[in-house]
Amino acid sequence: MAERASERLLRLLGMIGYLDRNDGVSVEQLAAHFGVTASQVMADVDTLWMSGTPGYYPHDLIDFDADSYDRGEIRLTEARGMTRPLRLGTREAVTLLAALSAMVADLGPSLDPEHEAVLRSTLGKLTAATGDAASAVDVRLAVDGRPDVVAAIRTALARGRRLRIRYVNASDVTSDREVDPLRLMTSDERSYLQAWCLRAGDERLFRLDRVVAAEVLDVPADEHPGAGRGATAEFRPDASGDVVTLHLRSTGRWVAETVPVEGVRNLADGTFEVDVRVVRPAFLRSLLLQAADEVLGVRPPEVARDVADRARAALAAYGPLAGPDVRTDRVTG
Repeated sequence: MAERASERLLRLLGMIGYLDRNDGVSVEQLAAHFGVTASQVMADVDTLWMSGTPGYYPHDLIDFDADSYDRGEIRLTEARGMTRPLRLGTREAVTLLAALSAMVADLGPSLDPEHEAVLRSTLGKLTAATGDAASAVDVRLAVDGRPDVVAAIRTALARGRRLRIRYVNASDVTSDREVDPLRLMTSDERSYLQAWCLRAGDERLFRLDRVVAAEVLDVPADEHPGAGRGATAEFRPDASGDVVTLHLRSTGRWVAETVPVEGVRNLADGTFEVDVRVVRPAFLRSLLLQAADEVLGVRPPEVARDVADRARAALAAYGPLAGPDVRTDRVTG
């Protein structure tokens, strides 16, 4: 699985602090400390070498000793202030305070005691430093699920209990699952339950607006070492699935932003292509029908014919209600 930009950013920031405290570290030692390969360390250093403060002239950039670099040793010579305490203006402090307040209110119960203590301690220190401006901050994260479902999930997280949920996936298939909840999270304007799914035997993300029922069970949630620490719960198609290429208008960009895609290619005329790995044909049919107005072509062509046949069959079931203006040829290109 490809590394997320946020994960690499944390390592890059940590690398600057580590090198600032240790004068001259071998590539192998740095790789072992951060749990990556030597080649990844070199790539990270090359990235940092081209990073810095606005202006981005040579004297604005993070710098390393070139002679040491050629010997396989990393020596930081200019951190560009990255290792000094951060000074915040009032507006910046209030913004950060609002974010921390929301996290404590909505995510605190799902964190382990150590992380929750760190979060509350940071909030307390920032509140004290911000002064009177802190009293105007009252923020909560919006969670887009049924109130009874959200309440059950929060109860299970706070008490360490297992959940039974009824979930409707993207193909409109309903299933009942027992899960050990790990945390609530938000991403891409959506709210999710990150949980260990007993049926799948692995972590999964469940969109809260697709959880139609949730029941707290009188069963303690099992411990799952390592689970919930990363962002591995996003859906990833099985590598055995067939790759289908969709040619879309520029207004169909939402497809690339909301569906896991293998690749995106922007074309000179403003349109673009995406490669989607498909395991369940029902998922692709649903996607193409939703995006019918944006679809210019589909490869292989038999996929387009299958979707068009399904659409015609569905319309035929309505008979004269479909009307003369309904078209099913948009996905046959």
